[in-house]
Amino acid sequence: MQALPLFHRVAGEAVIVLGEGAVADARRRLVERAGGIVVGDDDRTARLGFVVLDDPEAAAGRLRARGVLVNVADRPELCDFTVPSILDRDPVLVAVGTGGVSAGLAKHLRLRLETLVPAGLGKLAEALHAARDALRARWPDPADRRRALDQALAKHGTLDPLAEGGGQDYAQRLADIEAPPPAATVELTIASDDPDELTLRQARLLGSADCIVFEPDIAPAILDRARADAVRLSLPNDRPLPDGLVLILRRT
Repeated sequence: MQALPLFHRVAGEAVIVLGEGAVADARRRLVERAGGIVVGDDDRTARLGFVVLDDPEAAAGRLRARGVLVNVADRPELCDFTVPSILDRDPVLVAVGTGGVSAGLAKHLRLRLETLVPAGLGKLAEALHAARDALRARWPDPADRRRALDQALAKHGTLDPLAEGGGQDYAQRLADIEAPPPAATVELTIASDDPDELTLRQARLLGSADCIVFEPDIAPAILDRARADAVRLSLPNDRPLPDGLVLILRRT
């Protein structure tokens, strides 16, 4: 991964769009849909700029020299950022990007995801936001609260985000969340350095573990499948393990 995926808040902010035609118009609509204000290159308050010109090098260089992050249509080598294909379930956004390598692939992945992600997913996000204080009161310990929500949001869980329906039932479903599973230590044997060869169970455990304890020859690509905020400890380990789900990874 050569780019850090981010969501940049532009509501009420100036965003430069240079160029005319269908692609430039699409960039303007994208900015306006996010609440941004489209301006020209003479605006000195803008932090982002889109360049849609036949000869973009000079304009892109001029904006970049002013500290503006630049996107140049169809020229990924000139881009500070690229534009993903966006699946919108406000306030949930799913962005599919290829680093400018293939916009067509990103689009078709997004179209496939459109059929999988329920139209009402945003209501679940809003219900979770409204329930934050109640969830904190019920499980004051952040690790307990996260494990309870992980269990509820898992496939076939009380709050399965890919299950159709829900609507006004989310308040009751939130009240029905079960107590978090107890802390546990699970040992996995990893047979390959290729993360695509992980079993579904291994991938799920890596994505949910609070702590990863691993042998030195576990491939970095495998560890990359773990939560970014999971504690990582190399074997042999003499440090105390945190509460929660601890995953011990060994090679065959």
